[in-house]
Amino acid sequence: MENVLKGLKPELVLNYFEEISQIPRGSGNEKAISDYLKSFGEKLGLETIQDDALNIVIRKPATKGYENCPGVILQGHMDMVCEKNKDTQHDFTKDPIKLRVDGDMIYATGTTLGADNGIAVAMGMAVFASTDLEHPALELLVTTDEEAGMTGAMALDGSILKGEYIINLDSEEEGFLLVSCAGGVTGWTKLNAEFTNADANKQALLIEVKGLLGGHSGMDIIKQRANSNRLIGRLLNLLCVDFDLAKVEGGSKNNAIPRESEAVILVDKNDVNKAKECIQKIAAEFKHEFSTSDPGLVVECLETTADKILTKESKENYIKAINLIPNGIQTMSMDIEDLVESSTNVGVVRTTDNEITFECAVRSSVGTLKEDITNKMNLLATTLGGKFELESDYPAWEYCKGSKLEDICVDTYEKLTGKKPVIKALHAGLECGLLLDKMPHAQAISLGPNMYEVHTPNEHLSISSTENTWNYLVAILKSMNQH
Repeated sequence: MENVLKGLKPELVLNYFEEISQIPRGSGNEKAISDYLKSFGEKLGLETIQDDALNIVIRKPATKGYENCPGVILQGHMDMVCEKNKDTQHDFTKDPIKLRVDGDMIYATGTTLGADNGIAVAMGMAVFASTDLEHPALELLVTTDEEAGMTGAMALDGSILKGEYIINLDSEEEGFLLVSCAGGVTGWTKLNAEFTNADANKQALLIEVKGLLGGHSGMDIIKQRANSNRLIGRLLNLLCVDFDLAKVEGGSKNNAIPRESEAVILVDKNDVNKAKECIQKIAAEFKHEFSTSDPGLVVECLETTADKILTKESKENYIKAINLIPNGIQTMSMDIEDLVESSTNVGVVRTTDNEITFECAVRSSVGTLKEDITNKMNLLATTLGGKFELESDYPAWEYCKGSKLEDICVDTYEKLTGKKPVIKALHAGLECGLLLDKMPHAQAISLGPNMYEVHTPNEHLSISSTENTWNYLVAILKSMNQH
């Protein structure tokens, strides 16, 4: 390990963050990081549980004077979103994250950083490893597969948790206390794909849309950035020459706004120049349209080869689906200013031997709106002769008025900084809703340090904000016997 973060504060937190950055931990590949956390708890001599879903629970007794305080659960998730730039050589199943420091910020090198939510894991570990902190009885809950569907939290047996206060550390803005979040579900549209042999007298063209900023499909959807899957579909619908479609694909995670997509088309050799000119005209329109939100947008067209093409019906069904499927902000809240109420993200499109699939993250703080969006997706899929499936449905986290935990966190923040924290609802999904369903007696709040461009290779974490958030967390735990 290079110890890139050595000497930076908070030292113990960042040391643990660098350690876990050496362990591949993409969603679905969490056995190594889960075993590492299990070993961490056991080496401290603390009660440690690893369940069948690889979730980890570690317990630490209260310090003197805090024995009668409500227990506190520090909570985060061990998995990360695995995104990389197209030209970056990195295998997320075996390669460590290559950290680098630029001023006050920690970045990875050409990949996602994994501060979402590795910094929560590191803070929890630092609390449990420290011997000089004052605190109530603690549990560290680290879940699996949060980024791909929250299946770890879904599988968790809530009865093993004893705490009454859940402090979720999966937020990305210092000075904000999150008290509510959207629910969500993954929607799969699957269309039949039939193929025939390509015409040898036609020229294949590879069209690439890239250079987009992307981002978190919950936190960043309000920025109305371009979706590369949608742009490819729009371009093909606008193309001014007849063409065959060989394949289309884009994006890698449903909860990340896709940054890169591509399609392979075939045109008459006499129409190649006309097609390229048309593509560049459409690209110019896209660049103008997204000049503020995505100034780096690039559309390239290169000659290539293709042996098979989709039938005319399969091609037309794809173009209808990608242009009509709900995408982006659907409704804004009328109760909370600047809060997205419901949204969708067409995150992943793939062409297989027999299907074209569209994987979408659907989010809403109102259950009936989530249902309305998925009903529209189902109607579109069945109209086009395909099928629609749902998975990883998780509930919204509803605001709890009069929360004692909220009062403690607000009071502590004011004493520490002289300012009031901002109380906020979030459009992204957190595990709090699922956990509170399993623990109806509990209260929850979410906080965290400043992170930027999460779910993209430009993800970065503020060092100074991490130190501020660490000091705040320590102060919250210390204040528990005063309330």
